Amino acid sequence: METAPLKSFATWARRELITQVSARLTAVLAPASPERVENQRAVTMLERDIASAGGGAKGKDAVADKVAYTWFNRIIALRFMDANGYTGVGVVSPAHGRQTGQPEILADAKRGSIDPAVVSNRRTLGAITGLLDGTRPSADPQGEAYTLLLAEYCRYWNRSMPFMFEREGDYTELLIPANLLAADSILSKAASTLTSEVCRDVEVIGWLYQFYISERKGEVFAGFQKGKKAGAAEIPAATQLFTPHWIVRYLVENSLGRLWMLNHPASRLVEKMAYYIAPVDAEADFVTISSPEELKIIDPACGSGHMLTYAFDLLYAIYEEEGYAPSEIPGLILNHNIHGAEIDPRAGALAAFALTMKARAKQRNFLGGSVLPNIGVIEPIAFSPDELDYLVTEADDKYAEHEFWNQFADADTFGSLIQPDPNLTVRLARHLDTIGGEEDILRADALNRAHQVIRQAAFLLPRYSVVVANPPYMGTRNMSDELRSFAEYRYARYAGDLCTMFVARSLGLTLPSGLAALVVSESWLFNATYEEMRSELVRQASPLVTACIDKSAFGVRLNTAATIFRRSTTPAQSQFFRVPKELLSLGPVRSLPPANEEIYTVRVSDFTAVPGGAFIFDMPEALLALYGKTRTVGEVLDVKQGLATADNGRFVRFWWEVGRSQIGVACNGRAEASKSGLRWFPYNKGGTPLPWWGNQDYVVNWQYDGREVRAFGTEEGGRPRSAVRNPDFYFRNYSGS
Repeated sequence: METAPLKSFATWARRELITQVSARLTAVLAPASPERVENQRAVTMLERDIASAGGGAKGKDAVADKVAYTWFNRIIALRFMDANGYTGVGVVSPAHGRQTGQPEILADAKRGSIDPAVVSNRRTLGAITGLLDGTRPSADPQGEAYTLLLAEYCRYWNRSMPFMFEREGDYTELLIPANLLAADSILSKAASTLTSEVCRDVEVIGWLYQFYISERKGEVFAGFQKGKKAGAAEIPAATQLFTPHWIVRYLVENSLGRLWMLNHPASRLVEKMAYYIAPVDAEADFVTISSPEELKIIDPACGSGHMLTYAFDLLYAIYEEEGYAPSEIPGLILNHNIHGAEIDPRAGALAAFALTMKARAKQRNFLGGSVLPNIGVIEPIAFSPDELDYLVTEADDKYAEHEFWNQFADADTFGSLIQPDPNLTVRLARHLDTIGGEEDILRADALNRAHQVIRQAAFLLPRYSVVVANPPYMGTRNMSDELRSFAEYRYARYAGDLCTMFVARSLGLTLPSGLAALVVSESWLFNATYEEMRSELVRQASPLVTACIDKSAFGVRLNTAATIFRRSTTPAQSQFFRVPKELLSLGPVRSLPPANEEIYTVRVSDFTAVPGGAFIFDMPEALLALYGKTRTVGEVLDVKQGLATADNGRFVRFWWEVGRSQIGVACNGRAEASKSGLRWFPYNKGGTPLPWWGNQDYVVNWQYDGREVRAFGTEEGGRPRSAVRNPDFYFRNYSGS
């Protein structure tokens, strides 16, 4: 799929929609606006949400951003359905076969044809008719008539997709963007960008989501450079990465597909799985699956649903192979098999929409049914002390109950990392059914929120035969204090990154002998930071297959490791291989493992003798055997990381590039070097291996004990970009004194 036009459209649409929605917001909130008279309840809800978002300009900007995002989702959803003929009539698109022109529903209305199943309210019908025949005065009659029609169609589709389209009375319908009928409007650009060909693949939804938030991602990362931390408002943009389709297939085929093949060795499903890597040996330790309905899969950080839409394809093939009727398969998959959790409601809506479109593509009348995807948006919910007083029971441990009711207070930050207590969930759900108070408006609101806590807790409690995810990535340096404290308390050994915490959480969501497939930072395999994680991990799971993928796959600054884990204490042989940059530069990977790459088959227990227990899978066996037989360098010498300037072009020179008189070559310690006033000092930074001696080529700017290097990156209030580590070892002589 050519993504450049999608990126251009999505980034433009975000700016345009925010501008248009902000203008509508100002008009609606004006003291004498018609909306205050005709839609008082919706305006009250709007003002409440502005206050909750910080009030004033800050609150208005936050609500405008949220509503713009919501309308972007709805417009691309309607365009996708228009392009595939699912709406029956062009809601945001010209009539079928036309590239330009007014939306078909407006053209039909001008001819007197308005679908009574959609526009059933006489007052609305009269308003539309009056605007179009000139009997109702308006400065923009067609624009106003289309706005009314669009709102009615959104309400109509609410019946099938409540996650995407508003119910009647929602204030987003007051903030429908203006100028939708202009030649350069978002509708016309959506139609020209999202062609019928592009809309054949629901993957376009995920790409649009990533591109829509790309500018916000840039803003968040610029904030990180200035020392800002990621809270609930920043995490979605900071952590969402659209997973390349070949990685999705690799993860799903080697978890969901592998489990089916283990249970049904004669299945021809393997013929459809180009990325499937067969087990090394015959496996006996796996979840028993007798029918497709028993294949339960969840993505605990599902984003726009890319993992789940491919899981739908694979599950459909499994059901077909088992002889199920095509008309019943989509409903069975969404009812029984696929689950997803997400903290970003817009992403969750897109995931549910993408799965619904998958089902509609397979079953013509699917949208007329009542089956909804199992996508749980984990929302923040909190209670005051007074509310907690009537929610707790007479049990002794009221602290545990208070903690249970407020466990989702920061759910928009922690998401599915929250681990509800199953016993408390059951007990407090029963207790909640005994509490009255619906006649008290305030108490009724608290009870409604309490029921939502129970629903969210129940959603996060089951275990699944397969867990698959590309979880959010974020190191501790960018975490808010709340998130860091939560990580250290709940996931102490996995707390180095959000993605590694999701490894632990995913295994917790997996049935014994089930499979968890995740693509996370490669660091956990090798870095000393994750020594305790590796040690604990191998006591509860085995990495069966791991693809170490070059950073160019995601266009980010880290390599990733896509691993399929089996949750079991039974040791297993592990397969590791690399997907190098050279292969990725040729385009999408067509099959795995790469033909020219070696597959290393090892037992990770063999690495316990290696300092730190790093999974150095490509270490020669002879070298690995030396561990435990002889001392390591670290046992004999102090091994430390030294200076990393973060900008060698600025701070490092060859010694012959600077004046000899400006190089300090015989300083006995940092204090003497600093007092010398000299700027340049010898710098051993590695290079081509030479026996005994060499690589004395560089000097570094270490004037006044590295003042410039230390300050690099702090000029605008940010954190230092350089890494000045173990400075007490600088300028030591070769005897180590």
